[in-house]
Amino acid sequence: MSFESFLTSLKNKASELKTEALKFKNKDFLNATMAGSALIAMADGVISPDEKQKMIKFIEAHDALSVFTTIDVVNAFQTYVGQLQFDKDIGEAKAFEALKKMESNAAAARLIMRMVISIAGSDGDFDDYEKRMAVRIAKELSLDPVEFELL
Repeated sequence: MSFESFLTSLKNKASELKTEALKFKNKDFLNATMAGSALIAMADGVISPDEKQKMIKFIEAHDALSVFTTIDVVNAFQTYVGQLQFDKDIGEAKAFEALKKMESNAAAARLIMRMVISIAGSDGDFDDYEKRMAVRIAKELSLDPVEFELL
């Protein structure tokens, strides 16, 4: 192995490690984002294709989550949706637990709220069920629902 090959290999390994470290660092944010997405998408009992597409586009466009593959994102989302469908109370408890981890990070919490509201309105109807859930999510994140024109 030449010295150049060795350096290239070393750089590749360092890059892989950085990507893995970023995934670990942002795992709580990914889970909170997917928990909020699942809660708002399931609020009216139906997950529309528009809601799913809006969530995927948001994740792909956001730097903090771009380290995750679409498969990681979809799997996390489906996990929360599955828990909500299996047992609403337990599913909500798990989702709110994930959201609570972002409570101390005001910037992340606000970003999650903007995404949640965006998903709720993506099907053209931000209904009362979705508004009530958005208020609950805001409160779980220690945010004032008035700031997001929810009350």
